[in-house]
Amino acid sequence: MLRALAAARPGRIALSDNLIEVRDVDYSRGNRSIFRDLDLTIARGNVTAIMGPSGTGKTTLLQLITRQLNPGKGQVIVAGDDISKYSISELYAMRRRMGMLFQNGALLTDMSVFENVAFPLREHTRLGERLIRNVVLMKLHAVGLRGAAYMMPAQLSGGMARRVALARAIVMDPALLIYDEPFVGLDPISMGVIAKLIRQMNDALGITSIVVSHDVKEISEVADYSYVIADGNVAASGRPADLRKESSELVRQFMLGLPDGPVAFHYDAPDYAEQLLGSGTD
Repeated sequence: MLRALAAARPGRIALSDNLIEVRDVDYSRGNRSIFRDLDLTIARGNVTAIMGPSGTGKTTLLQLITRQLNPGKGQVIVAGDDISKYSISELYAMRRRMGMLFQNGALLTDMSVFENVAFPLREHTRLGERLIRNVVLMKLHAVGLRGAAYMMPAQLSGGMARRVALARAIVMDPALLIYDEPFVGLDPISMGVIAKLIRQMNDALGITSIVVSHDVKEISEVADYSYVIADGNVAASGRPADLRKESSELVRQFMLGLPDGPVAFHYDAPDYAEQLLGSGTD
């Protein structure tokens, strides 16, 4: 299972302890630089957290790892392969070994819970209906929602919808599970349930997980290793408990939720008095 992503290229065996390596990556949008010489690794079998202030490129990093975007410089290595060299068929094969939990769950609103979870199986496999039924019910049972199989998304609470999305993300038995802001908009109980499931799914399925999150407390309780991304690079990395002891003011501001620090309250703007008393032009 841990080598499953390498199967996109027949006969390839990945020997590294790292499932993903981001090497010396630059990425820009227009004139705005998002990453400069970014280096980080995702260890096999771990839950790795990607944290940092808003707008620092955390979701962009996920898009680079899944090759929705290509870096301007550097390499993204997945299971030993530079994915920029993948053909379209190899790229799709790689993505089928990845599960994704989107920020808002992204359930298909005109399909039942059962059909949402079954959707990847119907699209990517030739399994018979009886086997699809058994797999879907098994995955829903794993997230505690087998009893909600025939409900519609509109009938679900936010936490339930996120758990259904998780069942869909694991239905193809991925080797890598990616969570993009899994705690957004959830009440404390639902946040605790999702955090517990992240840890349980990773360990029970023997997979690797990447979690992008702003929620320091929740993710610190389940992550094996964390990165704080800021100013286009890794501001700090290590075990979650160690990051709170970082000397960097930016990292301490983020980890402790301090209102004052390097991340300013005001966006860059002209002098306030001059703008109010000036000619009226901005």
